[in-house]
Amino acid sequence: RSAAQMVSYEVSIGFIIVTVVVCVGSFNLTEIVLAQKGVWFAIPLFPMFIMFAISALAETNRHPFDLPEAEAELVSGYNVEYSAMGFALFFLGEYANMLLMSSLTAILFLGGWLPIFNCFPFNLLPGSFWFSIKICLGVVFFIVMRALLPRYRR
Repeated sequence: RSAAQMVSYEVSIGFIIVTVVVCVGSFNLTEIVLAQKGVWFAIPLFPMFIMFAISALAETNRHPFDLPEAEAELVSGYNVEYSAMGFALFFLGEYANMLLMSSLTAILFLGGWLPIFNCFPFNLLPGSFWFSIKICLGVVFFIVMRALLPRYRR
């Protein structure tokens, strides 16, 4: 199940990243962020942004793309075999993947560490603050989608 699902979303993520790279003309993440000084890529590439968000949900095995875990069919999925630290490491890995996809979304579409508006009160705050805020918004997106979207049953 996991291999079939990976084929579908990995290809779309690859094409979306290539689209952003073609718009910028470089694979350098710094240049991708600096190319978004005028307008974030989430606005002109809005369909790609939505597709990337959906593919990120599939990448992190969140609802409704959590079929490889199959909690209802396998009595809480594959993690039932683990306890204590092994169980905690699996969940830390899942949440680290959420942080990675949120940071990639922030860099590719939300201007990375650039402030929302390049004017007086906003540009006083450091770039790490803005990057952290955008990552937190991405993680909140993952959590809200898990709460809102049902898991499809076969």
